[in-house]
Amino acid sequence: MRGETGLLADLGALAIPFAAYEHEAVFTVAESDTVNAAIPGARTKNLFLKDHGGAFWLVTVPSEARVDLKALPAAIGSKRVSFGKAMDMERLLGIAPGSVTPLAAINAEPGSVAVVIDAGLAAADRVNVHPLRNTATLGLAGAAILDLLRHWGHRPLVAPIPVQDPI
Repeated sequence: MRGETGLLADLGALAIPFAAYEHEAVFTVAESDTVNAAIPGARTKNLFLKDHGGAFWLVTVPSEARVDLKALPAAIGSKRVSFGKAMDMERLLGIAPGSVTPLAAINAEPGSVAVVIDAGLAAADRVNVHPLRNTATLGLAGAAILDLLRHWGHRPLVAPIPVQDPI
């Protein structure tokens, strides 16, 4: 597993601009939104999922999105999905719950986890994600996240993620 050191090395090798912010540990989207309120860019949340066939998915959406889990499988080309177990997340991505990020794909074997990025985030000038730990945030372009995923051998899926109507 290459971890954060490998991530920073790849950002430098690929000349990807980013901004780094250190902060207290955050474990929920609400905590993250509070800590990161002054950081410019789109805030995210991540869903680690397993489908009925045993495939794993890492889906990154805007933090305020209420993902429609019934409609999601059709949008990503899967069948019924449920939340993955922490032990599978740690085994496949090398991270613990609370630190989920599409950048954890640096630790995943290509094909072991399908990485999905919401279409709006993929097009955003600045997206805020964890650098494999929940005590920091990296801000970088959505296109740069896709470049990193491809560099690591993944084939990210960019899709409009279905959301539920606001309450």
